[in-house]
Amino acid sequence: MRILFLNPVGILGGAERALLDLLACLRKLDPGLSLFLLAGTPGPLLDEAQALGVNARLLPLPEKLSSLGDSGLRNQGPRALWGFARKLAPAPSLLATYLRALRLEVRALRPHLIHSNGIKTHLLSPATAGLPVPRVWHIHDFVGERPLVRRALRGLRPLATAAIANSRAVGEDARAVLGPVPIHVIYNGVDVERFSPGPGDGARLDRLAGLPPAPVGTLRVGLVATYARWKGHEVFLQAAAGLVRECPTVPLRFYLVGAPLYRTQDSQYSEAELRGLVKALGLEAQVGLVPFQQEPVDVYRALDIFVHASTRREPFGLTIAEAMACGRPALLSRASGAAEQLTDGVEALTLPPGEPPALTAALRGLVGDADLRERLGRAARTAAVARFSRERYAEQVLALYRTLPTAGGNP
Repeated sequence: MRILFLNPVGILGGAERALLDLLACLRKLDPGLSLFLLAGTPGPLLDEAQALGVNARLLPLPEKLSSLGDSGLRNQGPRALWGFARKLAPAPSLLATYLRALRLEVRALRPHLIHSNGIKTHLLSPATAGLPVPRVWHIHDFVGERPLVRRALRGLRPLATAAIANSRAVGEDARAVLGPVPIHVIYNGVDVERFSPGPGDGARLDRLAGLPPAPVGTLRVGLVATYARWKGHEVFLQAAAGLVRECPTVPLRFYLVGAPLYRTQDSQYSEAELRGLVKALGLEAQVGLVPFQQEPVDVYRALDIFVHASTRREPFGLTIAEAMACGRPALLSRASGAAEQLTDGVEALTLPPGEPPALTAALRGLVGDADLRERLGRAARTAAVARFSRERYAEQVLALYRTLPTAGGNP
C-alpha cells in the first residue's frame, strides 16, 4: 500500500509531532507500506520524516496562502471578516496554480490512500477530485468554530472518504460540519519510551531562559506551548504572580517554553509582548522564556509541575501526553481532549479554563505537598503508557486504512 501524507507546514507543532509518531510506527506494523509526505513549507518535519525512511519533500505553498487563517475570526464581527476578505484577493489564482501542481504530484505517485493532516490540505482536496483514491481527513481542530473553514469543509465533504478526530469533543464538532462522512475518534499517541521519567537538569533550563542559577530547592513550573494567544500564557503569568504573592518564602521559577511557530502571526504573541507581560507583573526574577525545543524531553524532566492553561477548548494537547509520560504532575485545563481520558485528582488535576485564581490555588496546593506531586507523577506515567502510546495510535489508524474501499488497489 502506498500512502501519501499531506501537511500544510514543515514546522513541528502538535499535529506534526503526532504525524511523525504515526509514520515511525506504521512501517514497523507493516513493512510493506510505502510512505510519502508532501509539506507546504520548509522545516524540520521533512528532515525528521526522511530519517524515518519516508519519501518526504517540499511542494511550496505560496506565502500568501500559507499565512492565511481564520482562527482569529472566532466570535468576531463584520470588520474582522472584511479585513480577512481583503487578504483573500490574490488567493484564487495562487490556489488554482497550486491545485494543478498538487494534482500532478498525486498522479505521479499513484497512492492507494491520501491522508490529509491539516485544515489547509483538507481544503486542497479538489486537486484530487475524480481520482479513485480514498482520502482521510485528520481533524486536529474544532472546525465548527471557524466561520470560513466550516463553510468550505461542508462544501468539500463529498471528497472525504473518512475522517479521524483526535478527541471525542473534536469528533462531535466535526460531525456537525461533515455530516455523512464517517468520523473515527483516535487519540494521539507519543513515544512513551522516549518520553519517560528521568533525571532533570533545572540548571540547563535556567541557562536556556537566560536566568541566573536558581537557589537549591527551587520548584520549577512550566507551560510548554506555541505562542498562540489561546494557549493561556497570560493566565499562567497571572497565576504565577498570585502564587509569588501568596508564597513569598518559597523559591519558585516559572518557564514559558515555545515560540510563535506558525505564519498566521496575528493570532500569536510575540516574544516582546510576553516579556512585556512578565515585566508588568513584576516577575522578571521568577519567569524565563525558553526557546522552542525540538527535543523537549529534558524540559519536561526539569519541571516539578507541568501546566496546561489553554483558555478555550483544546482539541487534544500533545504536550499533556508527553509531560505525563515523563512522570510530571500536571495541572490541566479540563477543556482539553486529553483530559477526556483522565480522572481528575488521580492522574492529573483539572481546572476550568481561563481562571488565574483557580490555577493559583491549585499550584499552591501542589507546591506545598511533595507527596501529592509524587503520587500524581506516578499515576500520570501509568496512564500515559496505557492510553497515549504511539503504538496504540498507529494500530488504530492502520486498522482504519484497511477498512477503506479501494485502499488495496491502484487508483
